Amino acid sequence: MGEPFKNLAWDDFRLIKAVADMRSLPAAAAQLGVNHSTVFRRLGQIEAALGVTLFERHRAGYAPTAAGEEMIALAQRVDQDITAFTRRIAGREITPAGEIRVTTNDSLLIHLLTPLFVAFRRQMPTLRLDVVLANQALNLSKRDADVAIRATDHPPENLVGRRVATIAWALYGRRSEFRSPESIDPDRLFDHDWVSLGESLIGLKAVKYVQDHVAQTRIGYRVNTVLGLAEAIQGGLGIGHLPCFIGDARQDLVRLGPIRQEFSADLWLLTHPDLRHSARIRALLDFLAAEIAHRKSFIEGAHPIAPPADG
Repeated sequence: MGEPFKNLAWDDFRLIKAVADMRSLPAAAAQLGVNHSTVFRRLGQIEAALGVTLFERHRAGYAPTAAGEEMIALAQRVDQDITAFTRRIAGREITPAGEIRVTTNDSLLIHLLTPLFVAFRRQMPTLRLDVVLANQALNLSKRDADVAIRATDHPPENLVGRRVATIAWALYGRRSEFRSPESIDPDRLFDHDWVSLGESLIGLKAVKYVQDHVAQTRIGYRVNTVLGLAEAIQGGLGIGHLPCFIGDARQDLVRLGPIRQEFSADLWLLTHPDLRHSARIRALLDFLAAEIAHRKSFIEGAHPIAPPADG
C-alpha cells in the first residue's frame, strides 16, 4: 500500500485546528461537514505521515501534544492571513501606485487644476503627478504623457476620454473703468483699446473675431498665453475676451457683455486606449471628472463673481 499523501495540504491543517477547537472528533466532523469516521481516519494518516502524535486522548477530550500545538499555531496564522486577504480584496481594489504624467496648458493648470491636483495627492498619496505644460498636443502613443487635459472641440481620434464641461468665453475689462457695464453700448466698445491672443492662436474663435472686427490700430497688445492676456486686461492695456472661469475669478475684472457661445470650447480628459483600464489612470480621471462636475456651472459661466460691495 502506497503513502496516503506526500505533502500536507491546507485541509489537513483545518482538520487539526477543528479537533483542537472542538476537543472531540464528532464535534470536529460536524464543524467540517464530514463524517466522524473521515476525521478519525485522516487524523491517523496525518500522524503516521509526520511520525508524531498530535493529540493525547483523555476522558475530557483530545488535548494537543507539543507537536500538535505547533501545527495548530501555524493553522491559526494561515487562517488569519487568508481572512485578512479576503477582506482586503472584497472591500476595495488594491491601491494603485506609481507616476502619472499629465499634460495641459498654463491657464487650466493655474486657474482650475492645481487645487484639484492638491486634493488628489492628499487622497491618493501613493500616486505621483508629473505635469507637463504644453499648448500643443503631446504624443500619448509614445508616452510623452499618460493623460491630456485639453480645451478642444476636436479631440484626437486616437485618444479616448470624456467631455467634462464647456468652457465659456466673454468680453472683460477693468472694473474701475466700467462702473456700469450693463449700460454699455456694445458698438462703443470698438472705440476702446483691445488686447488679443497672438496670431499663432488664430485657430481660436475669439482671436479670429478680434482680427475681423477690431481695427488693427486699436489692438495695442498681443500675447500667446491666456494667462498673459488676463494680466494685460487687469493691468489696463485694453479689453479682451477670456474664459469665464479666469475672468470671473478676478475681482478687478468685469464682464462687458454676454457669454459668446460661438467662442466656447469643450474641456476633455483624455488618455491612450491602452491606458484607460489602468488603475492609476482611472483613479485620476474619475477624481477629476467628479471634482470638475462640482465646478461645472462656474466653468460654463453661469455664476460670475459679484462686484465688491464698495464698487
